[in-house]
Amino acid sequence: MCTHVGLDCATPGGPLMADDILASGENFGQGMPGVPARGRGPNTGEPFSRRDYRHPAAGWGAALSVGKMLAKTREPVEGTRAIFRMNHEGYGFDCPGCAWPDDRKGLRLDICENGIKHVTWEMTPKRVGRRFFDEHTVTELSGWSDFALEDQGRLTEPMVYDPESDRYRPISWPDAFELVGSTLRRLSSPDQASFYTSGRLSNEATFLYQLWAREFGTNNLPDCSNMCHEASGRALTAALGTGKGTVDLDDWGKTDALFLLGSNAASNAPRMLTWLVDAYQRGAQIVHINPLVEAAAGETIVPHEFLAMGTFHATRTGTLNVQPRIGGDLALLRGVAKAVFEAAETDPKAIDQGFVDNYTRGFEDYRRVCAEATWAELELQSGVGEVRIRELADVYLRSRRTIISWCLGITQQEHGVDTVREIVNLLLLRGNVGREGAGPCPIRGHSNVQGNRTCGVNSHPTERFLSRLAEVCGIDPPREWGLETVGTIEAMHRGDVKVFVSMGGNFALATPDTPGTFRALRNCELTVQVSTKLNRSHLVHGEKALILPCLGRTEKDWQRRRLQGVTVEDSMSMVHMSIGMRNPASRQLLSEPAIIAGMARATLPDSATPWQEYVDDYDRIRDTMAQVLDGFEDFNRRVRMPLGFRIHQPARDLVFLTESGRAEFSTAPIPNVIPEAGRLTLGTVRSHDQWNTTVYSDDDRYRGVRNLRTLVLMNRDDMRERGLADTDLVDITSIARDGSRRSVYGYRAFAYDVPRGSAIGYMPELNVLCALTDFSPQSGQPLAKHLVVEITPAAGHMVNETRHEAERPISHGVGGQ
Repeated sequence: MCTHVGLDCATPGGPLMADDILASGENFGQGMPGVPARGRGPNTGEPFSRRDYRHPAAGWGAALSVGKMLAKTREPVEGTRAIFRMNHEGYGFDCPGCAWPDDRKGLRLDICENGIKHVTWEMTPKRVGRRFFDEHTVTELSGWSDFALEDQGRLTEPMVYDPESDRYRPISWPDAFELVGSTLRRLSSPDQASFYTSGRLSNEATFLYQLWAREFGTNNLPDCSNMCHEASGRALTAALGTGKGTVDLDDWGKTDALFLLGSNAASNAPRMLTWLVDAYQRGAQIVHINPLVEAAAGETIVPHEFLAMGTFHATRTGTLNVQPRIGGDLALLRGVAKAVFEAAETDPKAIDQGFVDNYTRGFEDYRRVCAEATWAELELQSGVGEVRIRELADVYLRSRRTIISWCLGITQQEHGVDTVREIVNLLLLRGNVGREGAGPCPIRGHSNVQGNRTCGVNSHPTERFLSRLAEVCGIDPPREWGLETVGTIEAMHRGDVKVFVSMGGNFALATPDTPGTFRALRNCELTVQVSTKLNRSHLVHGEKALILPCLGRTEKDWQRRRLQGVTVEDSMSMVHMSIGMRNPASRQLLSEPAIIAGMARATLPDSATPWQEYVDDYDRIRDTMAQVLDGFEDFNRRVRMPLGFRIHQPARDLVFLTESGRAEFSTAPIPNVIPEAGRLTLGTVRSHDQWNTTVYSDDDRYRGVRNLRTLVLMNRDDMRERGLADTDLVDITSIARDGSRRSVYGYRAFAYDVPRGSAIGYMPELNVLCALTDFSPQSGQPLAKHLVVEITPAAGHMVNETRHEAERPISHGVGGQ
């Protein structure tokens, strides 16, 4: 249903709101009292609907979606060719989407629907150059939807903002680099600059980026990990002495039980479905723990299984679903541990006492906190009944080898670190660390975000790393910890950070408190965005602004007449080579290492670092990395081995680099996650037709939604208490820790299978509800999955309604997927 007034459905930003209230772009997803919000997708104005999705995940639905995307982007030949080059050893390029590992058996067509969408979105024939910017002011573009901005195509040349004309104008690469360098050199302190990366950088570019920042003199290196898996790294480091998971794909092929927490695999890591099918066919138990019953918890048809596709034969991908309330995961896991301790009273094999005695510390304290937890408390805080918790414990007790995997549904909570440590507690009880088929397994959501952290992008670097960097690179890096993402935004507000450089991503939309982040960016003296496509962050800029276009993952990178390859690290610590397959979108594009080196030379004219030599031959970067980074010894040779190499994980060998030299049990209290009367806990998610902040359409196939993003999924009883019926318009107000309130207006409420007290909506539209003060004190992560909100019938007359109540499409059921 069209929720916009009239006005110009041909406008690239979608239909305009009354009085042009969205001209600044700040109100996308927010709206105003009496005026429904619109989302950041295409906003076609077509009628919206929601139905239960009752088909297998992937399968023909994915194949049809891929076909439509190839046709839409007008790349049927090159797009198909890319499918046969993506994730292939030796000669292929790494998918720029998620960080799920490539099949170590050299599987062909190790691809997925969303990966193909991501690649074809990058390979579009559309171009954005000087003519485009001549025709459109920044003020005008700010009123366009985010879909419309990215849909204009690939950026082709460096641009600088001209305040007099309110347009971006062409600038030469040397002049762009000099603008960055001269501005940085004029700062009174290097800490007045902050250097962000989204996770799309290669390992080589990452190493050069952090080298530039540290030689300049700051550890202000925020990254997207600060918003996604920071809790995982801190928890695993404290418990096991490593910030990464200990398992690999071979373990996934041998485990007896998989516990998947807070993850929507069918959309966020679709290639995982292949491994869920394999696990089910082997007889392994697959437990999905999530407030939503997602499509990956049902069944699938893996597209590269041609017989299954031809016969429409689906395979189950789950054996048990458990739906805790938002924030209730720690209490749920504590309940499972309590049941294991109770079973140990009569079964000496319930706990691996030999492992506990030889390799852990804090076992008796953990036994005590489990005993002290009452079943009434565990049921209340988890939202799951004792019978269901014991059923989950029985699965764990019957399994000889268990993997527990998790994603942002766990880490973006206030108690994310404690919850990940509780995962480790549970694994330690039965010796499920350091052996085949078992262990902790965080699932990273962005290609090479793990490699970025491994290769030095970290605002809290260790002394060991800094000392090695100083010795090998001949620099004197600062020792004081730098700013993370939230700290950077706060410092920009105060005027303490004056220069902001972003390598990839869409910082303005990915971060919390959207209007507040906009104000912070506009308070900068200079903002620099290294990007492949136009996005919101180019329009929310400092006094001076640069757009520096770079090569995409799919494109050939020629330096000194030699084709270069870059490397990436996946979620399971495998490092492999990626080599582009097609000519660049423009002759003026530079590689990420070349752009970084150009800015570094302009900033540090007396630097002894061989920046140009590094750009001429990436092997030279890797030779230096091999001397600085643990696990990268003999880098150039090993990365050219079939399927690359795996970075050594000491905890996998039962070597725990903690202060005690043992794996550490934790004894965190069970938090009270019950919202006050009249309030709910809101978690934000991505739709299926979305990748991070990139929205491909207003549809979410697996949740049965068409043509709508401004929605909230609610428990039917919670809706009834508020006098709401399906599709009613509601206003959502968040209550921050500091008491401040933020609201969005005119969202559609859909009854859905979610626990009482919990609600779900889409990011980035709902990022506006997350205050900068609403971050976890344990991890520093914004609480995107743990917002306290009030949901009420929409106030005032919705002036943009265009149909009567009787004409509205209705929801068809509210059950699972």
